[in-house]
Parts: sequence; C-alpha cells; structure tokens
Amino acid sequence: MPLHAITEVYGEAGLRDRFALELESFDTGERKILTEALELASALHADDRRVREPYVNHLLRVAIRIIRYYGVRDIDVLVAALLHDAVEDHPAELGGVEPDGTHIAMTEAALTELARRFNPRVAELVRSVTNPEYDPRRDKNEQYRAHVAEKLERDPWARVIKISDFTDNGVGVIHTTIDKAYRSAGKYRPLVPTLRELVGRPDTPLSTQAKEHILDQLDLAEERFAAILDE
Repeated sequence: MPLHAITEVYGEAGLRDRFALELESFDTGERKILTEALELASALHADDRRVREPYVNHLLRVAIRIIRYYGVRDIDVLVAALLHDAVEDHPAELGGVEPDGTHIAMTEAALTELARRFNPRVAELVRSVTNPEYDPRRDKNEQYRAHVAEKLERDPWARVIKISDFTDNGVGVIHTTIDKAYRSAGKYRPLVPTLRELVGRPDTPLSTQAKEHILDQLDLAEERFAAILDE
C-alpha cells in the first residue's frame, strides 16, 4: 500500500505499524538503535505539523521508503533519515543549549549530540541534508537548490536520504493544501533534473532496480509540479 495512502487511511498509527513491520527483518541490536532514533525524532518534533498531519509522519515515510523501495539496510543511513530535520528544526533542544545562540553554534551543538548518541557518521549525514542559514538578500529557493546540489555532489549516501525526502514532498505534493502545493512545486520543480542526474551516477549506492523506481517517482513528481504550476 503506498505510503501516502497508509497516511490518509490509517494516520500516524498506521505508519508506525508499517515501520515496525520493516524492523522485523533487522537484528535485535539494529532494531534497538532504530527505535531509539524514532523516539528521539518523535520527541523533538512532538509539536510540529506538516499542514494537515503530525511531522513524524514525514520522517517515517522517508525512512520506510529507503528500506522498502531502495533496499537499504545501512543503519546509519536509516537513523539519519529519521533525524534528517532534527538539527535544522530543533538545534538548541537537541544540542542542549540556549535557543538564543548563533545559528552555527546551535547547529554544531546539535550535530555533536547526534555523534555522541549514535556516531559521527550519522551526524555527518544529517549535516549534509541540513539547510544552512540563508542570506536574506538572496532568493531563498535558489540558495536551497544550490546547497542541495553542492552537498549531494560529494556525499552519495546523503543523496539517498535527500531523494527519499524529495520524493515524499514531490509525489506527496497533492496531499496538502493548495497554497502549500503551489509553494512546494515552485521550490522543488527546478531541482528534478539535478536529482535525476545524481541518481544515475555510478557512485550512488543503490541497485539498478531502486534507481529505476526513483526515476519513475521523479517523473511523477515533475508531472504533478507541472499540473500545479502550469494550470
């Protein structure tokens, strides 16, 4: 059952059940680590929402997609997927510092905490998919796209996380409000060619089948962006 369909029919509980089913194929130690990552993500994003749903739904879909459709069983990548927005959205809370610090100081504190709780590789993966503090004098969406292209150029495993994140936002663009859909389509549509090229690279650590699935999903996302923006 498609992940957004699970969300629509069964909500957060359904996604948690689906994630638990995916975890059954991992060993006890791996399940423990992934459960701890989900608990941390759930606590940090407890009051966050994505328009019509709890924010944790997005995190669950991103992680489940990587396991089920991309065939990835790298625990560090899956932990980073569950926590991919934690540093960006809750740096002070995660890092245990005052929220009035500088963006850089709070970000580094949060990444240090992820390295302590899990390991440095998890922290670096999250760093690669965390947006920087943007220059208010420049177009924010252009800065976002440049940042994504730069980070994913040199970090193949971060591509896997970002592509699942992008798919959730892109293919899922029809599962939100009209205003949000229009803003998302304008932000993400120009990034599709970049992601398509990155997915096809030999160093992207996914099977041919997974890459073909992702390319199909990018095509679907682009069709939906066009329908929203060109109508």
